[in-house]
Amino acid sequence: MEKFLEQMAEILEEDKVSPIDVLVDFAAWDSLTQLSIIALASETYGATISAIELKNATTIEAVYKLIESKK
Repeated sequence: MEKFLEQMAEILEEDKVSPIDVLVDFAAWDSLTQLSIIALASETYGATISAIELKNATTIEAVYKLIESKK
């Protein structure tokens, strides 16, 4: 999960993120960021997630679990 946290920090334009961080609390959280996470899931993890599924994942850990469940 450490690598995933690093990738999420880069996407969210933060130095560091935690699994319990709430996505909507980030200043960079917008539709482009959501597309970046969907692309990360597909290209890096081979997981296809939808925007609706991503919207329902409220924390970074929830996104990680979502991606893991789609592998």
